[in-house]
Amino acid sequence: MGEQPIYTTRAHVFQIDPTTKKNWVPASKQAVTVSYFYDSTRNSYRIISVDGSKVIINSTITPNMTFTKTSQKFGQWADSRANTVFGLGFASEQQLAKFSEKFQEVKDAAKVVRESQEKVETMSNHSQESGRETPSSNQASSLNGTDDEKIFHVGPEAAVLKTENERLKSAVEQSNTNAKKWETELQTLRENNARLVDALQESSANVESWKKQLSACKEESDALREKITELEAQCNEANQEKQKNAQLSVRVQELETELHEKEQELENLRKQAEIIPQLMAECESITAKLQTAETKNKELEGRIGVLQLDVDDSQHKQGNMKNELKKFMDTLDGKIDELHELRQGLSKLGVDN
Repeated sequence: MGEQPIYTTRAHVFQIDPTTKKNWVPASKQAVTVSYFYDSTRNSYRIISVDGSKVIINSTITPNMTFTKTSQKFGQWADSRANTVFGLGFASEQQLAKFSEKFQEVKDAAKVVRESQEKVETMSNHSQESGRETPSSNQASSLNGTDDEKIFHVGPEAAVLKTENERLKSAVEQSNTNAKKWETELQTLRENNARLVDALQESSANVESWKKQLSACKEESDALREKITELEAQCNEANQEKQKNAQLSVRVQELETELHEKEQELENLRKQAEIIPQLMAECESITAKLQTAETKNKELEGRIGVLQLDVDDSQHKQGNMKNELKKFMDTLDGKIDELHELRQGLSKLGVDN
């Protein structure tokens, strides 16, 4: 089946500075994918991370490895084969805890694989020892018996033993080869482990400085938070000032509009003021005419008084004339009645005649 991913996450990758063995060097500019892979053909586990076309982590998990949490979101492990220490910075504590749990699971699985390989090696060693003992027993039996007995009793078993012996020899040779390779790898692991111990001791020594740096960073962070709070308060004040300025701008526009209207009114008044002398002249002319009219009015009032007296006199005379006219009319009516009676008397006389 080849290698298959069994767990994937994202983190910022760091490597220990190979020169100082104290400082972290970023291996990726941003958070990248970090995956656990299982190789079914080799029965091994690896942590692999690729940034673009560059492989930044290729670490085979062994039972001797340890993943250490150095902070709430940062963890590290040493790889003796790669002769470095890898560090991962996660976005949350949960991601770090999940990665640490998976590291422990893979480490336990690698330990089981190592124990099974040691059992196979032990069985191979036992097979080698039994293979060495079998020819001696056969030789002893052949020496103690006759040629006929050796042919009768040992012949069929010797062929089987010979085949088994050949198989065991090849297994022993393979085991010896594997043992030499494992001894070489073991020596390399011991050397790498020693370097890892030194690196871990240096890392432990650096933990205090890192803690101090972290404390300083926390203090600086608290100061920055206070500064941010102050800046936010200032921003709120600035926003309030902006709102006031906006209101003032609106008020200024209103006042400018009113000022423009007042200027228009003033301009109109100025135009009217230019007409005032003419109006004053007209007013003086009208005043003179008014005075003349008042004089004439007084004269007319005098005349009206005289005319009123005349009218009253006329009315009095008219009243007298009416009375006289009434008397005359009454007299005239009497005369008319007399004439009428006279006419009637004449008419009667004419009829009689």
